Amino acid sequence: MKAAILTQFNSPFVIGNAEPKGVGVKVNVAYAGICGRDLVIWKGGFKNLKLPLILGHEIVGYYKGRPVAVYPNLNCGSCEYCKSGEENLCDNARILGEGEITGGYAEEVIIPERNIIPLPDDKLEKYAATMDPVATAIHATKLANLNRDSKVLVTGAGGGVGIHLVQYLKYLGISSVYGLSSKGEKLQELGVTPISDIRSEKFDTIFELVGSKTINDSLRALKKEGTLVLIGNTEGEPITLLRPAMTIMRQQKIIGSASYTKAEYEEAIRLVGEGKIKAIYEIYELERINEAYRKMMERKVLGRAVLKVV
Repeated sequence: MKAAILTQFNSPFVIGNAEPKGVGVKVNVAYAGICGRDLVIWKGGFKNLKLPLILGHEIVGYYKGRPVAVYPNLNCGSCEYCKSGEENLCDNARILGEGEITGGYAEEVIIPERNIIPLPDDKLEKYAATMDPVATAIHATKLANLNRDSKVLVTGAGGGVGIHLVQYLKYLGISSVYGLSSKGEKLQELGVTPISDIRSEKFDTIFELVGSKTINDSLRALKKEGTLVLIGNTEGEPITLLRPAMTIMRQQKIIGSASYTKAEYEEAIRLVGEGKIKAIYEIYELERINEAYRKMMERKVLGRAVLKVV
């Protein structure tokens, strides 16, 4: 099958032929979203991963001729977290496309049948662009103790997760949603207040998608007893708190948000299918994957970059 293969970190993908690897049933891939996690892997930020890799875990396609999504968490199903419905915390979980299991930057994937989720329609590209971001938003907001009067900031608000997270916050009825991004015009269209300098503001909750580059400014902008939900670290660099005493004295909470559960993934698909969240994305053919990565690195993609595989 045709695949985009990562043979060297920080280097272009190679379009070539590969055999799909995995256990279970075969899904024909139509589209695959490019996640910020993929970018960190491409840079070499996950030291335990060995090359070559066929990445891609935001997958939609066809199974037995029907449109489906693939839940990307290959969890064990038997540990205490899996049994309690928190399989996102499974100690033995693997993410599709990381390691020997072929991901969605290829024409086929082989996955357990339990990871297949039927789609409500055949507009596949919109699901490839939104499933992961909206499921991430659903999970992260559960950790934040929000109410309708909360003043909320999303960093990296023009990216794939950010542009859909701000929409989900508006869907929840949060009136004061701010987005740190250079893509202010689009945020305004979504009812979000764009902001380029957060140092003069104070927020109840901040969803930190960028990580090392913005977290210290975010903590300075966080109110006493405020909550920072750490979702991403796009550069893959160590995060250093420059003023830990400030966070201590303000009793600020920093909470990590670990992806999502299958139930949250299914909820994300339902919301997108019902039109509650608008999919914002750009499509690139698989052969243009290096262009897509370059534009994402340059922050020139609005929303999610989606690969058209077939």
